[in-house]
Order: sequence, then structure tokens, then C-alpha cells
Amino acid sequence: MAKFLGIDKVLSVLNIVKENGGLRASLYKMFRMDELKVGTLVGTDKYGNKYYENKRFFYGRNRWIEYAPYYHLDYDGSQVPAEWFGWLHYKTDLPPDQEPFRPKYKWMLDHTENLSGTPGQYMPYSTTRPKIEPWIPTKRC
Repeated sequence: MAKFLGIDKVLSVLNIVKENGGLRASLYKMFRMDELKVGTLVGTDKYGNKYYENKRFFYGRNRWIEYAPYYHLDYDGSQVPAEWFGWLHYKTDLPPDQEPFRPKYKWMLDHTENLSGTPGQYMPYSTTRPKIEPWIPTKRC
């Protein structure tokens, strides 16, 4: 009878709100990420991103990331390290901290995000003189 009246859906929503830390935390998470999900925390990377999994969702939608709070609304896919990218895209079933054969050499660089479109972006410069120079009028005294 409860399923017929839809009470189980209401209880499910209340459980999701409870799992996300209450009404205020759920509204903040909805504001930041546009959806509320419940899952098990698989791991956290050194940048503060949290990775979750819920086997009840469809394959391809059952792994997700919650970006660190200091990104606020300026998060994108380039902020995911390579090892967690492989886990998110089903290249491996083991999280990076559980894979003993993952190579880590001293010559390997640390992960950096793509800074295009920000003040920290790479801007090349030239040391040669341009072929066409702009005309700058002389000042009258």
C-alpha cells in the first residue's frame, strides 16, 4: 500500500537528505552540483576531491566525483588526477590506493589542472621584431 501511495519515494528522498548531511547541506550540494546522490565513499585524492560509487545506479552513472569545496563553482574535468580518471572511466575496478602495481617514479610530474582561460594560462611570447609595427603618433608640445 505504501508503494502504491508513493510513500516509499518520500522516504527515499528523506533518506537521501539525511545521508547528505541534512536539509542545509543538501541544498548547498544541489546548488553546487545540480543533483543529490547517495553512495559509498571510495577514496579522496590529495587535492580534496571525493570519489563515490553506488552499484544500484546504471553502469556508467554509478561512479562520480564531488570536487573539493575550494573550487566552489569553478570545477572541471582537468582537476581529476590521472589515476582517479582511470577509475571514474572504468579502466580499472580498483581505486588507486588499492593497486599495488601502479608505477610511481621520481621523474613523474605531479598532476596540474588545465589553466586555459584563467590568469595563470600559458602565454607564449616572441623575441623577434614584428614585420609590421603599429603607428604611434608623435605628441605635440
